[in-house]
Amino acid sequence: MLEDYFNGFQMRFSSERYMTDWINLEVGIVMGCTMSPILFILAMEVILRAAERSASPADHGGGCYMPPLKAFMDDTMILCLRENKIRRMLVWLVDALMNWS
Repeated sequence: MLEDYFNGFQMRFSSERYMTDWINLEVGIVMGCTMSPILFILAMEVILRAAERSASPADHGGGCYMPPLKAFMDDTMILCLRENKIRRMLVWLVDALMNWS
């Protein structure tokens, strides 16, 4: 059903002097589509929650613990106090994203 829904999206760009032909949208979030942002957020949540399981909260001392990942849209920040933990998290994220199909 989703594939049928997204199959027919087309777009074109225009300026004061020029307008492109219609182009099939192959990737990205469709402007004005209520479904695209929801699907994007769901996919990001799956990735982030799975990644958080492979890391513990960052201990900043004095009883202050921060989640290992912070995200806004498609920007993600990893919080770890040790370089080896950050590297492990990055390797895990890259592997998860490259093998996602």
